[in-house]
Amino acid sequence: MLKKKIIEELAIERINELDKGLFIVEIAISSNNVIQVELDVEDGNVAINDCVSVSRNIEHNLDREEQDFELSVSSAGLDKPFRVLKQYIKNIGNEIKVQLKEKNNTIEGVLKHVDENGIKLETTSKERVEGKKKKEIVVQEHEYTFEEIKETKIVISFK
Repeated sequence: MLKKKIIEELAIERINELDKGLFIVEIAISSNNVIQVELDVEDGNVAINDCVSVSRNIEHNLDREEQDFELSVSSAGLDKPFRVLKQYIKNIGNEIKVQLKEKNNTIEGVLKHVDENGIKLETTSKERVEGKKKKEIVVQEHEYTFEEIKETKIVISFK
């Protein structure tokens, strides 16, 4: 069985050479040696050439004679939940959807702050304020620890 640590070291070696702000989101190795590496980048999107470069570095440094394997290096999809802190940091200022563990409660808002403990989210809603006839825009801040969060995804908007 291939070792995850070796795959990670080979991927990081090329990521450091490229020096484009890439980072590993996840490395998975199945029991039949199917290796999946997911990358993201601190600013912008992961380029296909970056995936190819990381893939080649891993593939050229593993011996297929010793163990056969299948390798896939891709970018973390927009539809997938965040899995590492750097993904939260990358998305500060963007609208996200947070599903909380408690009562499967979901909240959408703009990610305002992230640290190793959790996140701060800003929501905007129109609500009736006492003494006023028209609804007014109400902005609220919500703080959640990572222990309270079941899943976080970016909100995809076509506006």
